[in-house]
Amino acid sequence: MILKITFVFVTSIHKDVTERLGQINPSLANRARVVLDLNKSERHIRGGLATKEKYLHKSKYNQVY
Repeated sequence: MILKITFVFVTSIHKDVTERLGQINPSLANRARVVLDLNKSERHIRGGLATKEKYLHKSKYNQVY
């Protein structure tokens, strides 16, 4: 979603949020760090759910045809 709006690479945005924002607004940088850390701790779960969903749909498709 960010890429469609700003046409900036995710790596650049991550660097801005993790490094540069701390120099500009330390309070906001701390809040952003909490969100990034939460996302990092949960992303493996979302990936597993996406894979599970993929194979559930794949098996349903194969049963129909």
